[in-house]
Amino acid sequence: MRNREYFKNKKVTIVGLARSGAACANLLHKLGAMVSVTDIKDDAQSRQACAKLCSGQIKVELGRHTQGLIKQADLVVLSPGVPLDSLCANWAREFNKLLISEIEVASILCPADIIAVTGSNGKTTVTTLIGKVLAAAGKKVFVCGNIGNPFCGEVEKMQEGDFVVLEVSSFQLETIKDFKPKLAVILNLTPNHLDRYNNIQEYLDAKKRIFINQDSNDFLVLNADDPVLTAAAVEAKSKVNFFDKKIGSNPNQSAVIAVGRIFGVALETMQNVFREFKGIQHRMEEVAELSGVKFINDSKATTADSAIWAITNIASPVILIAGGRHKGIDYRVILEAAKNKIKQAFLIGEAKDIIAADLKEGGFPINKADSLKEAVIKAYQQAGSGDVVLLSPMCSSYDMFTDYEERGRVFKKIVLDLVKEEAS
Repeated sequence: MRNREYFKNKKVTIVGLARSGAACANLLHKLGAMVSVTDIKDDAQSRQACAKLCSGQIKVELGRHTQGLIKQADLVVLSPGVPLDSLCANWAREFNKLLISEIEVASILCPADIIAVTGSNGKTTVTTLIGKVLAAAGKKVFVCGNIGNPFCGEVEKMQEGDFVVLEVSSFQLETIKDFKPKLAVILNLTPNHLDRYNNIQEYLDAKKRIFINQDSNDFLVLNADDPVLTAAAVEAKSKVNFFDKKIGSNPNQSAVIAVGRIFGVALETMQNVFREFKGIQHRMEEVAELSGVKFINDSKATTADSAIWAITNIASPVILIAGGRHKGIDYRVILEAAKNKIKQAFLIGEAKDIIAADLKEGGFPINKADSLKEAVIKAYQQAGSGDVVLLSPMCSSYDMFTDYEERGRVFKKIVLDLVKEEAS
């Protein structure tokens, strides 16, 4: 790591004790910082995260936030799920404290070249594929960020000449200061997280922060088919490269090819990676087939555009399971893709009434369920041989699950339990 002394003896308060918060706390403690953590939740998940902290050395506050932990800090690290208008963030500004994100902390210490990927859809797939492409070209690569392991949990292993590929959300970008990726990618921009942002412009402004600190030695890769992003190119100081869907077989592969070419990776190497790629968990993941009915886990689809992609790319009739916590999305945008494709929809979670109202003109039956299990069982009962039961929620998971991964795991267990029942 570089800048190992940067955080020594600094008083750091971390707001939010999820994976990234715990990893950041342990790393800073190891580097000699005086670390405190505060989380408004006091539940099984937060206590489990607390148990992973360096025992007895890090002050932890669960179930509340107290002003003192913010007031005494030299800097405050905000976890991605904590909004900028939260109580702790407001206190930090009131007391004139430096307010940064976990990726900012790790980037200060990181000796590797950073490739940062953001966008409304496709981030996880593109981040994964860039990592695989660079590894296939003989590079040492770390893949982290929202995709799995926190950046702070991996940075100690990195050396100069390595690459780190980060999946980065707009939430994380809100609180960067000097974060400066060698290469930044913005895949696309569609309405999302409008429960957090007042309008699409605010959301775009957050995404554009990914290249705010770049200079002429850095690279920015943008989607040539997205007019909002092509217009943003004039604001960049870095070298701008565009990708479009004509280059690869789909936009995700096209973006990866654009990145690979910048780093001198042969097209043949990239195409070999694409052929061998089996997809990622919770994104169009085939779980099982039961009495001719296929079950597909697309829990990662937290936007309407992701659901459209799934519906469009399934050749069979679809029984859709959707819902969760509403993010300000207009669900009517899926109706064109749904024509003659969706047979029924089963809606769950806090957003089920909103989704039902938006989809009422779709011409297919809409049902509401009180749980994911109820939705899966009823969807299967209504399905016929050749149909697909698709979990593509279009919503965040936080009303019913800790994250989209837990939602996907629960869906798979329900389906596999059905398989066992029918086999017995």
